[in-house]
Amino acid sequence: MKNKYIASFEQAQIAGKEIPDFRAGDTLRLAVTITEGEKSRVQNYEGVCIAVRGEGVSKTITVRKIGANGVGIERIFPIYSDSLEKIEVLRRGRVRRAKLFYLRDLAGKAARIKELRK
Repeated sequence: MKNKYIASFEQAQIAGKEIPDFRAGDTLRLAVTITEGEKSRVQNYEGVCIAVRGEGVSKTITVRKIGANGVGIERIFPIYSDSLEKIEVLRRGRVRRAKLFYLRDLAGKAARIKELRK
């Protein structure tokens, strides 16, 4: 049972943000605000969503991309964080799992996800 003040505060945070409908297997482009000293800029982070967990304000997504020299990079983003400017769905993936942790062991063409056709 949550405190009613905390619940109303969380609802206000959720109401202020527009989140597209996505799930694990989708390719996302996230606009992340990076603050360096007094300056701040927006940097895009593009990768495959491999996990969605939590609910409400504490909902997080894990996004995996392949960096330089084929090294996999995973970042966990709180969806309702102020540092996350925008979420854009680039491709819908056709997968049969809610968590795609098996992609960590795959490389190259084996790690591809089929696109969902409508």
